[in-house]
Formats: sequence, C-alpha cells, structure tokens
Amino acid sequence: MMNRIFTLLTVAAILCGICTGRTDAMTSVVLEEGAGAIELCIFLTGGMCVWGGLLRVAQKSGLTDRLAACFARPACILFPGLNPKGAALPAITMNFAANLLGLGNAATPFGLTAVEALKKESGCGSTASDNIVLFTVLNTASLTLFPTTVAALRTKHGSAAPLSILPWVWLTSAVTLLVLIIVTRTVSAIRVHSGRKNGSCS
Repeated sequence: MMNRIFTLLTVAAILCGICTGRTDAMTSVVLEEGAGAIELCIFLTGGMCVWGGLLRVAQKSGLTDRLAACFARPACILFPGLNPKGAALPAITMNFAANLLGLGNAATPFGLTAVEALKKESGCGSTASDNIVLFTVLNTASLTLFPTTVAALRTKHGSAAPLSILPWVWLTSAVTLLVLIIVTRTVSAIRVHSGRKNGSCS
C-alpha cells in the first residue's frame, strides 16, 4: 500500500512539474535533495553508532536488564493473560527499555519477537489479538527519555539547544500513552461485552 502511495505521489509531482513548465526546477530539486538525503543518512549514522555503542555498554553492564525487570510487572498488568514465563514478556520489556533510551532501531528486533510470541500465546491465528494491538500502539508512541534522532536532526539544522524539547517530549509521550491505553482497553471491553466470540482477538 505504501509503495503505491509513494509511487502515486512521485508520478503526480512529475506531471505537475511538466504541466507547469518547471521541469528545470524539478530536476534541480531532485539532484539537490538526493545529495541532501545521503548527507543526512551519513550524519544520522554517526549518531546511531554512538548511541548503539552506549546501548552495548548498557547491555554489558546489566542496565537494560534492570530496566526490563522494572517493566515486567507493569507489562503483566497491561497485557492480560500474558505468560510470565513465555518468550513474549522478555521481548516486550527489552523493547520498552530500548525505546525508553531512545534506541528505536535496537527496539525493533525485540518488537518483532514480541509480536510473534504474542501471536503464539493468543491462539488467534492470523487475527491480531488485543495484546498485539496494544503493544503495537505502545511501541509506536513510546515514552522516550532521550529522543536521539530528533536531537540529531535539530543539531544538523543548526539548533543551539537540540535537547531543549525534552520536557515537552516527555509530556506529550506520557499523555499519548495514557490516551492510547484508555482507548485500546475501552474498545476491547466494548467488543467483549457486545458478545463477540473470543474477545481477546481484534
């Protein structure tokens, strides 16, 4: 679906450029922005390497394990029916810990593992369970202490204080998480009370 959308946008942009007689400007922008995209990727890669190295230090020192252990009980409360000894719980807690440190790339493998484990535990087959839906929403709008990618982008574009947005990032993340949890659980409860079979499957 996304490939089709991006293809449609690209074709529409080319047609607009041709119809308005701005093909020279369009070509110039394509070349300049292409070079800018490569430069931005290189810039972000440096930051990712630094923070990825810090994550490795945190893993070796046991910091991420301690953070994950702190998330274990809240995770069991948030995800009803979650097997405390299953493969999903450690993957979920490690995903939360990595997201908390602003390491979204490191959190992705744990997220994929968690979804696979939740799928096996739910018994819903190809249908996403309520726990998978909730985990996906929480993972998308996770609480982040250090938004490293945003800070790197602000630095790249000349911000004198790239981390000055931290209080607002924490506030909006916390509010978003709270709202998402309430909405997801409310929809799940409505569906269960409506008499649907297997209320844990969305």
